[in-house]
Amino acid sequence: MKVLVTGASGFIGSAVCDALLARGDQVVGLTRDPKQGRKSNPNVIWHAWAPTLERPPKQAFEGVDGVINLLGEKINQRWTEDSKRRIMESRRTSTHNLVGTIAGLEKKPKVLVSQSAIGFYGDRGDALVDESSDSGSGFDAEVVREWEKAAREVEGAGVRLVIVRTGHVLDPSGGLLGQLLPPFKLGAGGPIAGGDQYMSWIHIEDEVGILLWALESEKVSGIVNLTAPNPVTNREFSKAIGRALHRPALVPVPGFALSLMFGSEFAQVLKGGQRVMPRRALDLGYEFRHPDLDEALADLL
Repeated sequence: MKVLVTGASGFIGSAVCDALLARGDQVVGLTRDPKQGRKSNPNVIWHAWAPTLERPPKQAFEGVDGVINLLGEKINQRWTEDSKRRIMESRRTSTHNLVGTIAGLEKKPKVLVSQSAIGFYGDRGDALVDESSDSGSGFDAEVVREWEKAAREVEGAGVRLVIVRTGHVLDPSGGLLGQLLPPFKLGAGGPIAGGDQYMSWIHIEDEVGILLWALESEKVSGIVNLTAPNPVTNREFSKAIGRALHRPALVPVPGFALSLMFGSEFAQVLKGGQRVMPRRALDLGYEFRHPDLDEALADLL
C-alpha cells in the first residue's frame, strides 16, 4: 500500500511509519518542516503542510491508498485560554483541512483512519464504557466531539472512515510511561490523587497494530476504542510499574500538587478517569498481543 500519515514525526506517528515501512509499504508524511522530517526518517516521502492554516497539497495524495491522521497538540499541559485554543484547532481545523483536500481529489484514498481520544467519555468513575456510551462533559470531551465531527465530513466523499479513540499509549520512549519512568526508577513513584481513578491503557504495539488493522480491514468503520481489554486503577497501574522495575511504588502524588503543576482545570482531568472497553475491536476480531498490564510492562521495560 501507499499510506499518507499526518503527525508522522510524532510519538505514535513515527512508530506507525516504521511499521508500514518494515512491511514494505510506501509512506508519505506531512510535516511543517520536511527537512527535519527527512532527518528523522529518510525513508518517508515528506511534504510541507501548515495544518491549521491551509489544506495539504494535492500532490502528496498521488497514488495514496489510505490515510492515517494523527495530528494534535499535546493535551497534558496547563490549560490557558491560548493553549486551549491551540489544542482545539490542532485537531478540529487540521482535520477539517485534511478532509477538504481528500474530498476534492479526483482519485480519493479508500480509507481515513482518524485519531481521537477516550477523553470523549469524560470522567466516568468506575462505570464501564464502550463505543456505544454517550459523551461526557468538560473541555477534553468537547475537543474530541469537534475533532470527530471534522473527520466525519469525509463520509460525504464516499471514503471509509474509522475513528479511533486512543487511551494511554505505553512506550518507554514517550507518552505517559516515558514521563513516569524517571521518578519510579528512583523509587519515588506512586499513585496520583488517591489512585482510585481508572486508566485505560494500550501497548504501543497494539496501538500501531489496530491502526494498521483498521487501515486494511474493510469490515472496520465507525468508532473503535484503542485500549487494552483490562483497564486498571491508577493505584494498580503504579504497583505494576513498581513490579516491572523492582522498585517501591509507595510515594503518592497529592491532588494539590497536580493543580500546582498543571492548573486546576487539567488537574481535574488527571484526578478523573475512564474504564474503557475495546468492544468493537474484540467483536470484529482483533487479537491483542498485550492484553495484560504486567506482561505489557515486562515487554516494554
